[in-house]
Amino acid sequence: MKKYHIILSLLAAVVVFSVVFTACQKSNNNPSDTISAQDDLTLQASATVDDESDNAYNDVTNNVLGVNDDAGIGTGIGVFLTAPHTSNGTPVNQFGDGEDSVGHCYKITSDPDRANTFPKTITIDFGSGCTGKDGHTRRGKIITVYTGHMRDAGSSATTTFDGFYIDSIKVEGTLSIQNNSTSSGLVFTVTITNGKLSDPSGDYAEINRTRTWTQTAGSSTPHDPIDDIYSITGSSSGTAQVLGITIQWTSTITTPVVRKMTCRWAVSGQVTITRSNKTAVLDYGNGDCDNQATVTVGSKVHNITLH
Repeated sequence: MKKYHIILSLLAAVVVFSVVFTACQKSNNNPSDTISAQDDLTLQASATVDDESDNAYNDVTNNVLGVNDDAGIGTGIGVFLTAPHTSNGTPVNQFGDGEDSVGHCYKITSDPDRANTFPKTITIDFGSGCTGKDGHTRRGKIITVYTGHMRDAGSSATTTFDGFYIDSIKVEGTLSIQNNSTSSGLVFTVTITNGKLSDPSGDYAEINRTRTWTQTAGSSTPHDPIDDIYSITGSSSGTAQVLGITIQWTSTITTPVVRKMTCRWAVSGQVTITRSNKTAVLDYGNGDCDNQATVTVGSKVHNITLH
């Protein structure tokens, strides 16, 4: 199982860049190659961090929306995933292979503990460590204040964190979800303010992001969000620091990103990453649910594995 290691991904790219850059400086050969190597490696790192931070906060979003059918939009997503079954009734995990025998190891509290009563604060407490059906271990608390049923237009949910980690990555900041739905289906605006992801070494990435999730499938089963599909647009900015080296970037979804609630990764769409007036394109593919994507920098296409 791949673990969240957003800062480590960046570190690897930065270390490689530092070696290449130093070698090129000493050789003093073709300076244009040095610039190309710098742009290539740092844009790859920026794209990787942008995607992995998106996955971390999407994980939280799924849990906030999937907590129950009172405040949320129904169960069956996030850590509340109900394991699908094969045709012969054998339970499988969301990767489609193997038996899923992981039980619930989190605790949910609600204040007030009454249905249809708002505002309502719901805490998902993962304790000192709780491994979910997706293989990721979460600990600490996700604390969300709901103003109403998240299926109702005008309702919002504001989430903060208390010592919350996904695997070894600490998650901080404020995540806000606003329901801006129309008669055509669900529409959520998801905003991350002062987001921060840190690894045990102290390296970190800071994220500010706005996404609009527009439902494109699943409206006929309003209390069963597992069949929902969303088209996502928006932009973000980020800063990452590793070993004293700082990388800054912005990103814009240029082709709507498609997310299926049955898949942990984006299945299609493109994101343009910009750093120092140089760009890269992160491409999630043609609709298949897999952990493969590409990052294109100039004429170079790099295959990456999503986490």
